[in-house]
Amino acid sequence: MIETTVLKNGIRVMTEHMASVRSVAIGVWVNAGSVFESDAEAGVSHFIEHMLFKGTETRGASDIAAEMDAIGANLNAFTAKECTCFHVKALDEDLEKAVDMLSDIVLRSTFDPEQMALEKGVVLEEIAMTEDSPEDIVFDRASEQLFAGTPIESEILGTEKTVNRLSREDLLRYMQKHYTAENIVIAVAGSFERENLIALLERYFADVLHGERHKTPSVSMRPGFRTALVKKDVEQINLCLALPGAALGTDAYYAQAVLSNALGGSMSSRLFQRIREERGLAYSVYSYPMAYRGAGSLCFYAGCTEGQAKEVLSLMLAEIEDVKRNGISEEEFLRARQQLKGSYVLGMESTMAHMSALGKTALLLEKEYDLEATLNRIDCVTIEAVKAAARELFTPETAAFCAVGRLDGVGDALKSAAEDWWNKHGRQA
Repeated sequence: MIETTVLKNGIRVMTEHMASVRSVAIGVWVNAGSVFESDAEAGVSHFIEHMLFKGTETRGASDIAAEMDAIGANLNAFTAKECTCFHVKALDEDLEKAVDMLSDIVLRSTFDPEQMALEKGVVLEEIAMTEDSPEDIVFDRASEQLFAGTPIESEILGTEKTVNRLSREDLLRYMQKHYTAENIVIAVAGSFERENLIALLERYFADVLHGERHKTPSVSMRPGFRTALVKKDVEQINLCLALPGAALGTDAYYAQAVLSNALGGSMSSRLFQRIREERGLAYSVYSYPMAYRGAGSLCFYAGCTEGQAKEVLSLMLAEIEDVKRNGISEEEFLRARQQLKGSYVLGMESTMAHMSALGKTALLLEKEYDLEATLNRIDCVTIEAVKAAARELFTPETAAFCAVGRLDGVGDALKSAAEDWWNKHGRQA
């Protein structure tokens, strides 16, 4: 059973008791991510995430790690475009220790200047690491082009320049603005006694200050087709076509997710069968939807050798156009919808998954998570809705294409092929 509580200071708490487990997962979800950052602040949300593990008023960085290891707990965090989450999974008997640790790092981190200098080096290494992954680069650049001029365009990690110039005062100022009761949701799933849990949260999070609840900035995508060719000395050409998709929490998102599954979401999907199984042109080929508040995307990816790249892109675009004109078969539809439902249910078989669903839904959509309602929305997707989604998606007003690789012999041809597709099928402004 899912229950909602509002602490005395205004923090929203979402809880789900799971009688069959011995663990408890707790997440502190904060309305802070790259979409809220100014150009000068780029990367500050992510850097704060790192720094909250580097020492509090009573614990050093090694103390934080040792205390969690001593009880077998997993303490971690992540930063996304629209939120930051600090989470811990522990035995139910260690609930208070987990709550104590989360509150301490979120509320009483010291941002020691020496630790900041060291951690900047770590974050710069993380930024450099992404440059060694052409698959990450091609997605990031395609997304940047698709969402150019909107808050979603911003890089979560920031850049070497912006990270290096972040000061302790910048971090404190940002936290004072975003880490307020109105911008925090605490999600808990697993084994716990509810009255005890709420009492612990009231006590340990009592010092959270008040502020203004921040809404995600509006997203108004610029029409047109934008391309990026990134030269990288790697063995494969990495291709990504990005189209606008449905926003988080909308009915259209589920129809598009079924469509994505049919086109490139599994080994039985069209792209996998046509490009990999029937022709052996690529090892990795797939499609995937991304959803944010007020916007979304559907991306198609393939990685292949230079000699195969033009044919792979041509086949990808041909399948997209065929689905736009003719839709998908009843068999494809039923398989893709059931795959979506099955993967969703299987993905929810842990306390962390339930905690994440509770926190993300409450923070980003401001409503209570309902598993059965989500499954019902998947079941209610019709083949007509999927066909309508294909017609809308594949006649885009905005689109982006990116290729990453050596590109000397094929880059211009790939760009030209993608632009030809857009000129023929895009909705001109």
